[in-house]
Amino acid sequence: MIGGTLIVAGLTPKSEKLPSETKHMPPDQTLIKRGEYLVGIMGCNDCHSPKTMGAQGPEPIADKLLSGYPAGRPLPTRNSEALNEWVLFNSDNTAAAGPWGISFAANLTSDATGIGNWTEEQFKRALTQGKAKGIASNRMLLPPMPWTNYRGIKDADLKAIFAYLKSTKPVANVVPAPIPPGR
Repeated sequence: MIGGTLIVAGLTPKSEKLPSETKHMPPDQTLIKRGEYLVGIMGCNDCHSPKTMGAQGPEPIADKLLSGYPAGRPLPTRNSEALNEWVLFNSDNTAAAGPWGISFAANLTSDATGIGNWTEEQFKRALTQGKAKGIASNRMLLPPMPWTNYRGIKDADLKAIFAYLKSTKPVANVVPAPIPPGR
């Protein structure tokens, strides 16, 4: 924001100046920077980045940012009685268990095992309609993914987030499929 004017994808009114960090960036870099900012304030790393325990608690692992639940990690077991009333997260928030079963945070990196092959339309459908992998005929996204919060996201913000995610370092990580209740 500059003087109360929100800067979207590097576009500002003629009377406003761009912040010094984006003033000399090409338009696509400005869009990517905006997407990085939005991913940060929306808390995407909270669930989609594996973490290690640091001095201040769980900290994202830099080379695994946004890569989702680690594929090589053992799958949890489920105590169906306890989870009928509770929602529990694993130690780094990349998996959650509740009445819906166990869900795993998706890989959002630019790798083909993440969103590397997705179109912007698929990304929009996933974020605004809650469809897994952004495919209209797929299942709905499971909790705790707060896709309903993004139903009204502005196209410019969605475009910036998508541009940022497509610019990330690809991390090959096939996230496990959800585990239904009772298994």
